[in-house]
Amino acid sequence: MSLSLRTCLTLVAACVISSAMSSKEVLGQAEQSQVLKVITHNVWYGFTKKPEPRYGDWKQWMAQQSPDVVSLQELNGFSPKDLAEDAGSWGHSYSEILKKGGFPTGITSRYPISYVRRIQEGFHHGLLRCQIRDVWFYVVHFHPSNYKKRIDEAGLLKQDIMSLPGENPRVVLAGDFNAFSPEDEYHYGKSTELISFFEQLDSTKSSARNLNHGGIDYGAIEAVLGQGFIDVVASQRSVDRPYVGTFPTRLIDDKDHGPDRRIDYIFVSPNLQKSVLSAGILRDATTEVLSDHNPVVAVIDVAKE
Repeated sequence: MSLSLRTCLTLVAACVISSAMSSKEVLGQAEQSQVLKVITHNVWYGFTKKPEPRYGDWKQWMAQQSPDVVSLQELNGFSPKDLAEDAGSWGHSYSEILKKGGFPTGITSRYPISYVRRIQEGFHHGLLRCQIRDVWFYVVHFHPSNYKKRIDEAGLLKQDIMSLPGENPRVVLAGDFNAFSPEDEYHYGKSTELISFFEQLDSTKSSARNLNHGGIDYGAIEAVLGQGFIDVVASQRSVDRPYVGTFPTRLIDDKDHGPDRRIDYIFVSPNLQKSVLSAGILRDATTEVLSDHNPVVAVIDVAKE
């Protein structure tokens, strides 16, 4: 075989192998794109408190997680440009923020965001709704200290969900609900410490209504569960994966914020229940100093029926 022919054949073979590898990579990307990794995190006053190195560490941590959708609460002081720049640091080209001022929520995504709706009437902080990959996402941040208002907000959330187009829309609710789940009632019943803490808060602040006739109220989360939504963390709880809270963290242990409790959630509509591949609370030495809340994650196969 001549050198030129051998060289030609080698080049052809290399092209075939390269083409096959490229096709495999493209296929792998296509398969991977069917899975959405969703993270929700309350970032505590938009990093205006204890800002550095917390803010830089948090952005680095988020990039390491490689999420597809991020639901954020307490983006205090953030502009749409600020959020877009942060989103870019973890590979997201799309972002939306609820409002200017106060305690805005926001969402970032690897994929285009459409049908954005910003609702403030009737909500203490507001409600952000949008669609990503044919799934409706709600960024939730309910009232921090009044159980009655949280129940009202849950009712308004239900009304908006009922108004979504289509016969059986796929829905994800993600955020800081500031509310207790009946799924955790057994855990809270082990001690009176949480009730004692809220009794003190309610007695010192006239607008606070944390307790319902002296007891923990589960009404807001019961309203969500009553619509058929699945609490993805509780649904995967087992003996090997017992109760874990999301608030407070070690970052704010210089003050008394009460005992450990779970107030951050990701819920999915019933038609997504079998699509949840994994879920959990990301609580470790790193996340304990990134915010006063620990983040929650869910991995969802949006192609799975």
